[in-house]
Amino acid sequence: MGTFGHGRGRKAVIGRRAALAGLGALALAGCAATYSFHGWVPSEEELAAIRVGKDTRESVAEKIGRPGAEGMIRDREWYYVAYTVRHYGAREPQVIDRQIVGISFDAAGRVANIERFTLADGRVIRLARRTTGTSVGGSVFLRQLVRNLGRVTLPGQ
Repeated sequence: MGTFGHGRGRKAVIGRRAALAGLGALALAGCAATYSFHGWVPSEEELAAIRVGKDTRESVAEKIGRPGAEGMIRDREWYYVAYTVRHYGAREPQVIDRQIVGISFDAAGRVANIERFTLADGRVIRLARRTTGTSVGGSVFLRQLVRNLGRVTLPGQ
């Protein structure tokens, strides 16, 4: 009987150690960085095929495709954007690489300039949190709600 009890205790210890090792492996896996890649920018070779002053929007679209983003005013700029984000455990994701290729066009639709920007060229812009005020706020809202309770019109009335 002593041997049977001893083997049972050993199995319990081995089981606990295996469970702890599994939990440790999960904890370490949660701390490993993962990366996600978004967007696309043309390579230097593809950009070299575009001639400033000669190529048009149509020829650029044929050579490298249309971008995911365009300028806001009269379609004069095309922006190809790619970036890499590092996700590290529970921390906030961090953009670690950004490539932007900007192609601008003149009034005739020909390529006027080709520029490349990186994360180092960017700057942080604080967005204004402007909201439109409403007259339906606080106690005013409750007053309007109570006032309208008697104005319910049922179907068929």
